[in-house]
Amino acid sequence: MTAVPIMTAGDGDSRGDESTDARTTHAALDESSVEAPATSAVEDDPLTAARAALARAQRGAAERGFRPGSRPMRRSPRATDTHDARKGRGGRNGRDPLLLGNNMKRLLEDRGWNVDVAAGTVMSRWADLVGPGVADHASPVSFENGILTVRAESTAWATQLTLLASTIIRSIEQGVGDGVVAELKIVGPSAPSWVRGPRRVAGRGPRDTYG
Repeated sequence: MTAVPIMTAGDGDSRGDESTDARTTHAALDESSVEAPATSAVEDDPLTAARAALARAQRGAAERGFRPGSRPMRRSPRATDTHDARKGRGGRNGRDPLLLGNNMKRLLEDRGWNVDVAAGTVMSRWADLVGPGVADHASPVSFENGILTVRAESTAWATQLTLLASTIIRSIEQGVGDGVVAELKIVGPSAPSWVRGPRRVAGRGPRDTYG
């Protein structure tokens, strides 16, 4: 005679609970295995990344004081901006920097000082312009209205320099430029004076006293 196992009510409930727990565990595993790829896909979605970047930009703008719908502040043009714009078109204008030599040249031309400067150059560089052969026996004494007056040390040298006047003028032009000296006036040595004392009377003037 075969023995038949007898199941009690408690045994049936425990087995039922075990089967229910097993089904719940399998369902949880299935859900986790399905949902994990979905989460990774959302993170890799370009649209989601773009939305996140936009949100960060909006937060940064809000921290700097910008609000939705506000217009950006426009910078008023300054003089330097206008100058840069003009300069970008090419060419020079009154505000562009110039070399010191150019400014000095323009100043001399505007004031008419070119002739005066050239005259001063002739007087100070006389030996360099005419050479030591002439400079040792004659020296400039005045310059006025393009006429350079040169005093010779003797009558003989005055005569010689008068003959060389055109050559001397060309030498001066090579050093200071054309048109500075228009005429060269040669004078002899000054006559001796015998005037003495604070009071004097005009006489007949210089005369031959060595007769």
